[in-house]
Amino acid sequence: MRSSIALFLRTVMGRAYPRVIGSIRQRSWFFWETVLPLLSTTAFVFVYRALNAPEEFIGFVVVGGAMTTFWLNVLWSMAAQLYWDRDAGNLGLYIMAPGPMMAILLGMALGGMIWTVTRAAIIIAAGWLLFGVHFSTANLGLLLLTFVLTMAALYGLGMLFASLFLVFGREAWHLNNLFQEPVYLLSGFYFPVKALGPWVAAAASIIPLTLGLDAMRQLLFPANPEYGFLPIWQELGIITLLAVILIAAARTSLNWLEMRARQEGRLTERGG
Repeated sequence: MRSSIALFLRTVMGRAYPRVIGSIRQRSWFFWETVLPLLSTTAFVFVYRALNAPEEFIGFVVVGGAMTTFWLNVLWSMAAQLYWDRDAGNLGLYIMAPGPMMAILLGMALGGMIWTVTRAAIIIAAGWLLFGVHFSTANLGLLLLTFVLTMAALYGLGMLFASLFLVFGREAWHLNNLFQEPVYLLSGFYFPVKALGPWVAAAASIIPLTLGLDAMRQLLFPANPEYGFLPIWQELGIITLLAVILIAAARTSLNWLEMRARQEGRLTERGG
């Protein structure tokens, strides 16, 4: 048991290391990955101010803009990664390596977190310094728990997508683009998801970010609970359930993919 855990952790660190070093060497990415994405968040801030919306909506936009970084990291650093690695000739090495595929994917995601966290922190800091957004710090422990559970469910979804996108072949790129913008809408990145109506919001809750983002907003802006979709503890319970289901599904899918690759001597048939 200890050897399996040690192998898992060593695989995560080994796969994360190249991405961390690569991101440090490519310093020009700092501008492209942090400053430019801030512009879309700023645009929504000015839209709400032009409409004389409540100041809480400015905070909603800032928090949503920060969380987009984690969704993009899942799409581009996890979901399509196995497909790209197959074309680069690395996927066969991953299959033959003793480390589990889940650890390899998790290492890729954690390695890309250096820019993800930096970008999110800059957006939060800009909201505080430039737009005067005030965040409540009364429930930091619960906020951290919400964030961790949301990330667990979100990265479980990313691991599941990684195996599915590999099966779909060259359509992986189009699937990435397909999932990007609709999730911005359904998860309520720039507005309270409650505005979509109870049925649409409930259906959108299958995306971990929907309830995670809603719960974090309720904790950061507790003065207006009417903007929340569900009570915080209900949302945390659903997020926890999603995390367990998605991680289990990802493990099953990746194990099947690895077994198929070893039995058939090929990874998957390439799409047309």
